[in-house]
This record gives sequence, structure tokens and C-alpha cells, in this order.
Amino acid sequence: MAKKVAPTRGNLVKLQKSMEQAQSGHDLLEQKRQVLMMELVKYIDEAKNLQRDLSQVFSDAYGALRRANVSLGIDTVEDISGSIPHTDEIVVRLRSVMGVEIPDIDELDCEIKPSYSFYASTSAMDEAYLSFRQVLLMLLKLAEVETSVYRLAVQIRKTHRRVNALEKVVIPASKNQIVFINGVLEESEREDFVRMKIAKSSRERKKSVQNAEEASA
Repeated sequence: MAKKVAPTRGNLVKLQKSMEQAQSGHDLLEQKRQVLMMELVKYIDEAKNLQRDLSQVFSDAYGALRRANVSLGIDTVEDISGSIPHTDEIVVRLRSVMGVEIPDIDELDCEIKPSYSFYASTSAMDEAYLSFRQVLLMLLKLAEVETSVYRLAVQIRKTHRRVNALEKVVIPASKNQIVFINGVLEESEREDFVRMKIAKSSRERKKSVQNAEEASA
């Protein structure tokens, strides 16, 4: 429920300034929402493409792993995998899109350094290693894109609620109060005008009577 405001010129000026600010804020938020929506659509399309491609990359990687298991044996492949070091070179940076922090993961070094003996392995093991390296790269990219989608969607919802609050509550309430105060002030001006006319007419009538009395004397 809108707070009642005394119908004074001071409050009218305050309300007019407040409504101008609310309208300006509404326009800026609407622009922000449109920019975020364009970014969101772009990331959603990219996520769909990545998910499709990742499905194929996973399939190829598991195929390569099966061939390595057949070539070397599951126990040997497991021993070799234990010699491969964990990746600690993932760097996540943040960039701002209309105030929303979007992750930007640095690309990993494409050069692969051998971490197991070529003597005890086969080309099938190398193929599996390279395939799962590609899986890692694509998972990182997908994590970056899906996190961006989530953060953009959350901010769009918040912005949408703010736009609606200004559009359907704040601005209409201010307009109604301005109309009300203008009506009261105009009515007051008309009453003052009528009183002035009556007072002027009364003075003129008294003066006319006085002049007539002086003339008859």
C-alpha cells in the first residue's frame, strides 16, 4: 500500500524527481536485462554444442581406453595411470558483464610431457592418454560455459524482478500521487481565485455604496 503524502508543492517536486529517477533506473535495468539475455543465449548455444561434442569425445576416449586395456592389460594401464601427475595448472579468471562475474579459464598448455615409460606401454596407451586429455580440456570449457549460464540466469531473474517492481508498483504509485497532489493544488488555486474575486467584488461594492452616500450628502 502506497504511503500517503501531504499535498504540498514541496512534496510534488520531490515526487516528480523521484519518478524521474525511477524511470531512469527502469530504463537502465531494462537495457541491462537485454544485454544479459544476449550473453545468456550465446552461452546456451555454446553449451549445447559442447555437450554434443563432449559426448563424442567421451565415446572416443573410452574406446581408446578399451583398446589400451586389451593391449596392455587392465592392471598395467592402472599402474601407468598412477604415474600421470594431477593437473594443477588450471587458472580461473573473472570478467564482468554488466556487473556479473563470468569465469574465464585459461587454456591449458597443448604440449604434453610424457610421464610414463614408452618401453612399458603401447601406442594404444598413448591414444587413450591423448583422448582423455582432450576430455579434460572440453570439461573445463563446459564448466566455464555452464557456470556463466547459471550466473547470468540468476542475475536476469533479479533484474527482471526489479524492472517489474519499478514498472508495476513504484512508477504507477508515484504517478497517482502526483496526479492527486496536482488535483488538490489546482482545486486550492481555484478556491483562492474565487475568494479573491469575491473579496474584490465586495470591496468594489462597498466603495460604490460609499461614493453614492458621499454624493447624496
